[in-house]
Amino acid sequence: MTQLMEFLNQLEERSIYYKLNKVRDSIMVEAAVPGQRWEIEFFSDGHVEIEKFISDGTTFGTDEIGRLFEEYSD
Repeated sequence: MTQLMEFLNQLEERSIYYKLNKVRDSIMVEAAVPGQRWEIEFFSDGHVEIEKFISDGTTFGTDEIGRLFEEYSD
């Protein structure tokens, strides 16, 4: 818990936007910076996993919304 709290304090000190979520057996910190979203998971056993989603800056029009529903709906 100490490691998580220290990390959150650092994000706040640096004015980096974040939100918290509970995922699996962890607390996930989702941090957003320009062109990237980071998922940092703090597990109860003390280990940390980080996954980064990085954009190349490509933007799409509204036609892409249809693709979202076609490809990812149940």
